[in-house]
Amino acid sequence: DGSAHVFSPEKVVSIQKNLGSDVMMVLDECAPYGADREYTEKSINLTADWAERCREAYPPGAGEQLLFGIVQGGFFKDLREMSAEQILAIPFDGYALGGLSVGEPKEQMYVMTEATVEVLPPDHPVYLMGVGTPEDLVEGVRRGVDMFDCVMPTRNARNGMLFTSTGRLVIKNSCYRDDPLPPDELCGCYTCGNYTRAYLRHLFMSREILAYQLNSIHNLHYYCSLMAAMREAIRQDCFASFRRSFYAMRQEPQG
Repeated sequence: DGSAHVFSPEKVVSIQKNLGSDVMMVLDECAPYGADREYTEKSINLTADWAERCREAYPPGAGEQLLFGIVQGGFFKDLREMSAEQILAIPFDGYALGGLSVGEPKEQMYVMTEATVEVLPPDHPVYLMGVGTPEDLVEGVRRGVDMFDCVMPTRNARNGMLFTSTGRLVIKNSCYRDDPLPPDELCGCYTCGNYTRAYLRHLFMSREILAYQLNSIHNLHYYCSLMAAMREAIRQDCFASFRRSFYAMRQEPQG
């Protein structure tokens, strides 16, 4: 209704408890890309203070819901390490990497991801917030990340972009007007099992809501399958060969 609301660490925890979130996140400040060192250092200190208040509002053993701390620090490696030390001093169920995928070059994101994961405990889940593309997931797992979240599967679906084993497919392109193939011949999702590229293009160009639904079903299935394949590759101790095959099929540059 346009009214103002103040979100405190305690209120954020309370809201997530009421929502029944499996994983609750502390309140943090995500410094914008390009923030200077002075601002970023103040930001990580604020994030640490808020993290402690969140933990006090939901102490260990208070319930079955998990509470994760968030490591910030912008693009200063030593500040990332300082933030990690602050957050690790508080007993959390897992640790998240915040402040990445905010407009920086991919290589810079990967460097900061790797530097942060190195100082986190290996026996706790690591969560990279707001990431990302299939390539980002592969490169994140390669660097020790366990969990991701991103709106990309459904947002791109609404814009007519499908993720496939051979790369991105923009369904509105005219080359798919009469294409009888499914979006991805290697995919076992409902969309690929029942609809052709030509029909999906027709739906999208006609602005039928079914287009957004079917595209979303496919993209979500693709992401879930990609993560399942990476888990199996790790179990089989063949992640390096999986990564090579992933890029070879897509014929896109490696991260």
